[in-house]
Amino acid sequence: MKVNIYYGGRGLIEDPTLYVVGKIEEVLEELRVDVTRYNLFDMKNNITTLPQSFKEADGIVLAASVEWRGIGGLLHEFLDACWLYGDKEKISRLYMMPVVVATTYGEKEALLDLKCAWELLGGLLCSGIATYVEDSVDFEMNREYRDIIEKKAENIYRTISQKKKALPSSNFALKQNLIKDLINLTPQESEQLSKYVSDDIYVKKQKEDIEQLTNMFKGMLTKQGNSVEYDFVNDFKNSFVPQDDVEVTYAFLIDDRDRTLVVDINNAEVDCKYESCDNADVFARLNYEVLNNIVRGRFTFQRAFMTGEMTAKGNFNTLRLLDQMFPFAEK
Repeated sequence: MKVNIYYGGRGLIEDPTLYVVGKIEEVLEELRVDVTRYNLFDMKNNITTLPQSFKEADGIVLAASVEWRGIGGLLHEFLDACWLYGDKEKISRLYMMPVVVATTYGEKEALLDLKCAWELLGGLLCSGIATYVEDSVDFEMNREYRDIIEKKAENIYRTISQKKKALPSSNFALKQNLIKDLINLTPQESEQLSKYVSDDIYVKKQKEDIEQLTNMFKGMLTKQGNSVEYDFVNDFKNSFVPQDDVEVTYAFLIDDRDRTLVVDINNAEVDCKYESCDNADVFARLNYEVLNNIVRGRFTFQRAFMTGEMTAKGNFNTLRLLDQMFPFAEK
């Protein structure tokens, strides 16, 4: 059995939806289910191709984080892609479990939204999860809540295994009327079209231009005796303020440069270098401009995180230490 999980939140470290999704993954893997998670915030440019990932799946989980209203733009875009390019025959045999976690209001409405959308696509439904979380720590520590989540995860396994049927819905009749107005494409044609749509010509040209400029500046900096491989390295080393009993590794994924800056701290020693890293204590994702503003002292890591310009996962207390260990002075 194979189950795909599509997470539509922003990937913030304090998002309780990640905890719920993680528990569902644990239970399914214990039941020997092949589980694959797709984080939509990491795949913004490839969302139109994601319906292709349904091919080998027996069921899916759609996980939404309600931060102010509704299921969010990424899940909307994903569902649009399912409607336009998805293999409707495959979707008609695919079970979907909706998961909605709200930190404000509207989890019931968002759950209903996901259910209606999937029924309009012609898919099958499993019992879902809709909850409000005021304090993520209290929520994660509550044993009763954890048991409920685990039972829901077991339910999707039973539903798929037993191929449970559902009573007819008016959404199916509405879908039949709507589909008449669409061009009937074969699954192969839908796959080719989704690939074409995701290949934005303008974006491709922009990337080529950026790559040319990057190579040009690399050459200029190399001539000046400063390789771009040392961007930010000296800033971190020169601003480091040691803390007692701190051994931690940070990995900063710089999206628009496709590079990872690893900062390894061992009490009074700090080591900074660009390399791949799979075992950091905290993974942070941001772009070059945001990191440049931080090391120039224009704003702090905390501000970048709170405004959403930097996302992170890992130990939240460890993340807070960044501004204490690296109090960058304004330049």
